[in-house]
Amino acid sequence: MSSLIVKNALIVTQDKDRRIIKGDILVEDNLIVQVGKVTGDADEVIEAGGDIVMPGMVNTHSHIAMSVMKGVADDVPFGKFLDKVFAIDSDRQEKDLLAGAKLGAMEMLLSGTTTFVDMYYSEDIIAKAVQQAGLRGVLCWAVLDVQFTTQKGVPLDNCKRFFAEHKDQERIYPGIGLQGVYVCSTETFQASEEFSRSSGALMHFHLSETRKEVYDHKDKTGKRPADYLESIGVLSDRCLAAHSAWLTINEVKALGRNGCSIATCPVSNMKLATGGVAPIPEMMMNGVNVSVGTDGSTTNNSLDMFGEMKMLALLQKSYRWDPTILPAQQVLDLVTLNGAKAVHLEMEIGSIEVGKKADMVILDGKAPNLRPLLPDNVVSNIVYCGNAGNVKTVLCDGKAVVRDRHVRTMDQKKVLEESEPALISLRKGH
Repeated sequence: MSSLIVKNALIVTQDKDRRIIKGDILVEDNLIVQVGKVTGDADEVIEAGGDIVMPGMVNTHSHIAMSVMKGVADDVPFGKFLDKVFAIDSDRQEKDLLAGAKLGAMEMLLSGTTTFVDMYYSEDIIAKAVQQAGLRGVLCWAVLDVQFTTQKGVPLDNCKRFFAEHKDQERIYPGIGLQGVYVCSTETFQASEEFSRSSGALMHFHLSETRKEVYDHKDKTGKRPADYLESIGVLSDRCLAAHSAWLTINEVKALGRNGCSIATCPVSNMKLATGGVAPIPEMMMNGVNVSVGTDGSTTNNSLDMFGEMKMLALLQKSYRWDPTILPAQQVLDLVTLNGAKAVHLEMEIGSIEVGKKADMVILDGKAPNLRPLLPDNVVSNIVYCGNAGNVKTVLCDGKAVVRDRHVRTMDQKKVLEESEPALISLRKGH
């Protein structure tokens, strides 16, 4: 049995009482066994005097293999953005997919994310990067109708095969990644729901990201997307809907009564200027579990959940003309507890409590942007002042995968050096 102690930290537990305590954390194998005062020795001791320890964050919508595609389609109208990205994406090879996934995994670890939800094809390649990096991946294989895909074979069959091959692998949680109502028929959604029900796999999909998507679908079917998905019987607590910006209150209630989660992606939606601000307060009032995602590096350019937290809070406050909307504690809940619930891991991660898995982030309490630092302002400092540069050490599944900003599980230099050749090769011909 391996053991590890984090000593003398300011611990943001995120337990049911949202306790903030000064003390130690004892980890044995991958589990937290003591929080408070720990006596005795361990195989590894991390002295965290003056530092902050918080739960690892959960990014509930991303496309990490696109991390080598930063800057390929910036500052262009949404239609041109899609054309450019889809053209490049269709030519991607295994080598650059792996390079992108490794780069994205490294960026997430160094910015305090220990669990992420990914939607892409070739998730088997992305799984290799996840296993090497040592973080948790909820990997949702892209599913869409055959006539719209560049995949070989039937996408849902590919997804099922990926699920069968990876469902028992450590820190890999295979899921279903439905692209959206614009390329997925009723039959594809219903067949995916049937597979989700029988396997327990997460059903992740883009929902109401743009006004055009909503009105095109309404013209075609007579229903807005969320209303339509409820009418065909596919909404459940296994559903995680990304974006969800263009929703009516009736659609919000439909998501809530079916136990759905959403992944709001404020930075991505603002950068693409798709309009619409996700009705987060109404979602919370109607039982929707709200979590946060960065989206991919072509739309956000960053996988930094600190930036996402601050931007989400400010966007909602500004849009509502109400500074009380989404207070700091609520925002921190979204990226920890709610994110864990969205992927059905709330009993295992999302807080620092005895019996849970040791997914934790240590922030540099000596950083000027986090000072002055007291128990009564630490949560606000994390949400409104924190940034990726504050991350010192990261534990995932009980292992210190980052120590003093060095990623222990990957060859950082090699990962960085592989990124430019991957981007150059993708740009050729485009």
